Amino acid sequence: MEPQEVYNLVLKEVKKKIAGKEDVIKLMFIGLVANGHVLLEGVPGVAKTTMVKSLASAINADFKRIQGTSDLTPQDIVGYTYIDPSDNNLKVHKGPIFTNLLLLDELNRTPPKTMSAFLEMLEERVVTIGGINYKLPDLFIAFATQNPLNIEGTEPLPKVLADRFIMKINVDYPSENEEIEMIRLKEKDTQLEINKVVDIETILSLQSMVKNVSLDDDIANYIVRIVDATRSDIHVVMGASPRAIIALVNCAKAKALIE
Repeated sequence: MEPQEVYNLVLKEVKKKIAGKEDVIKLMFIGLVANGHVLLEGVPGVAKTTMVKSLASAINADFKRIQGTSDLTPQDIVGYTYIDPSDNNLKVHKGPIFTNLLLLDELNRTPPKTMSAFLEMLEERVVTIGGINYKLPDLFIAFATQNPLNIEGTEPLPKVLADRFIMKINVDYPSENEEIEMIRLKEKDTQLEINKVVDIETILSLQSMVKNVSLDDDIANYIVRIVDATRSDIHVVMGASPRAIIALVNCAKAKALIE
């Protein structure tokens, strides 16, 4: 299938559960094709979890969800070693991080030590358990959600962790028409099962195709100027890092591919 056809098929399935939000869904798919982790920010109840779960179903990907809490530990995410009483051998229990699409729900409720544990996973896509490194699946994308900072119990993400996400998407309240559509979708929810329209290999193929999308020199210069402007603007607390240049390039290529 052509990349645009893949996206349209996936969008059609996700829309069975989501009213409106085509712009958010498209950005999520761009992040997926660009092979980058995505941060979703919005108040509770605006369907962030449903969007990620529906996307995973449409591409036939394994999906797991981790709820951020103040007592979440790194072992809860990566797993741990234990002695099996049946044979007294040391065995490994792999945590929910071993999946294709991972939802880190309310990431900014987790303690700093646990946030630090995410760095290796998001950047290297490798997990260390009992001193042994385990590679995550070829398709591994983390979708993290965070609440606005004015909600009780939330803390700002460390800059070094926030920098590991290829983009942040603001998920706003739905419009009046979208809320009416949402009610209609809920009324027939049992009849709207999401079909698996593509597979993981298709998404991996799109990720490979992104690398071959040509980038005009004018676009490259434009991206560099955008990033450089954030470093000199007095209204920006901290300018974008060089990683932002790569993120913009990859997202621009992915957007061009599916269009």
